[in-house]
Amino acid sequence: MRAPRADAARNRDQLLAVATRVFVSADAEPSMRAIAREAGVGIATLYRHFPTRESLVDAVYRDQVVRLTTGARELLGELPPAAAMRHWMDLFGDWIATKNGMLDTLLAMIESGEIAHTQTRTELLAAITTILEAGRAAGDLRSDVTAEDIAASLIGIFTVAPRPEHEAKAGRLLNLLMDGLLSRH
Repeated sequence: MRAPRADAARNRDQLLAVATRVFVSADAEPSMRAIAREAGVGIATLYRHFPTRESLVDAVYRDQVVRLTTGARELLGELPPAAAMRHWMDLFGDWIATKNGMLDTLLAMIESGEIAHTQTRTELLAAITTILEAGRAAGDLRSDVTAEDIAASLIGIFTVAPRPEHEAKAGRLLNLLMDGLLSRH
């Protein structure tokens, strides 16, 4: 199979970015036509890249998981571990917010086995663990906290303060969580 042409790859990436933005801001699942319109392309162009709603949701979901997992390593390359953890929490919040406009389709795909929820969970916990271990080695982060503790806390925070409408509250709660993760040596 041939690699897509550069312009086709750019179009796909642009459609993915627009779909992600639309899903974040949507109260309900937006139509494929609305996503195409927002991207400034015809519906046929959207369907050429993503033949079904499920294929688009799958691509957005997987893109966000990759951003979270690679984001952990990239942040550690740029920031001290504690700061990397706090920035990663924001990436996690973005990932949760993306689900706003694709929740029904996403849940159906998880139910049918099209998306492996346990694999995603494993990847996200590994990303958190990467930052935690770096923070422990640097003496920045507590040694008695697990990746599962942080994941559960983040889910709780974004349940009571969903983004983007509760951005300030989510930020305050994330800062409180982060303060609790810091090592007090």
